[in-house]
Amino acid sequence: MPVKGATKSDYNSKSFWFFPWGKSVTHKGVDIFAKKGTEINSSTSGVVLYSGEISMGGKFVLILGPKWRLHYYAHLNKLKTTSLSLANTNTTIGTVGTSGNAAGKSPHLHYSILTIIPYVWKIDTDRQGWKKMFYLNPIEFFKADN
Repeated sequence: MPVKGATKSDYNSKSFWFFPWGKSVTHKGVDIFAKKGTEINSSTSGVVLYSGEISMGGKFVLILGPKWRLHYYAHLNKLKTTSLSLANTNTTIGTVGTSGNAAGKSPHLHYSILTIIPYVWKIDTDRQGWKKMFYLNPIEFFKADN
């Protein structure tokens, strides 16, 4: 769980691959709601590939973790890491916010896990189901007690 103090009541367990979802068509991650400024820790050990800003994701961090998985943290209020640094589960990478296309919405972290190596067996007939070979459901990786 990347958001400090968050539990399963802070996100919708059915939000992964929810349709319809704005410009992205389906929701390819989970939104974890918390007070603006709540600390976000890396959910894995890895290399921070990028810490910066884009239009839709706002302030975001991208970490390459084990098994060639990319961990994407978006809509941050503040960035607390830098590109090409190392991270682990004790590393604070930023704080919850409303940057990017989350402006005007409740503060939250959008968290996605992507795989560089396609999992072709995950393809199905859902909207954009072919993209499921690249996106993993982050909720499945949260600890059971959260």
